[in-house]
Amino acid sequence: MNIAPTLQDYLAERQIAYEVLPHTRTVTSATTAQAAHLPGRSVAKAVVVEDERGYVLAVVPATAHVQLPRLERELHRSGLHLASEPELGKLFPDCELGAVPALGQAYGLPTIVEEELAAQPDVFFEAGDHRHLVHVSQGEFSRLIAEARCARFCD
Repeated sequence: MNIAPTLQDYLAERQIAYEVLPHTRTVTSATTAQAAHLPGRSVAKAVVVEDERGYVLAVVPATAHVQLPRLERELHRSGLHLASEPELGKLFPDCELGAVPALGQAYGLPTIVEEELAAQPDVFFEAGDHRHLVHVSQGEFSRLIAEARCARFCD
């Protein structure tokens, strides 16, 4: 798989210009950035959190960590915790486990984006497997996250 079908359809429907970049197999966003020779702040990491109200996809630079208390304040929610791997498999059925694309809207999930990532000139995110990234310009990324909330919630 080069790109998950749901993601590919979502990008096509919105007429987003993008390219798919291959890289050696990796399992973390930080190692993906290294393998692809990209700055970690430009590689988007998708983190799925949940509480009793449901799931939220938090999108952060590969070099950052979500601070759950800050995220809870931003979202006016409490009790957020990471979604389990079985839950991720159900939410992203056409993606390899752990290769979640940074576009929650494509999968019907509310999304919040770390401001630092939203300011990068180019953004790269998982294509749905552990061997490919999607590259979009800042302008295209802005279009993709237009309905998402942007805030500071990382370290």
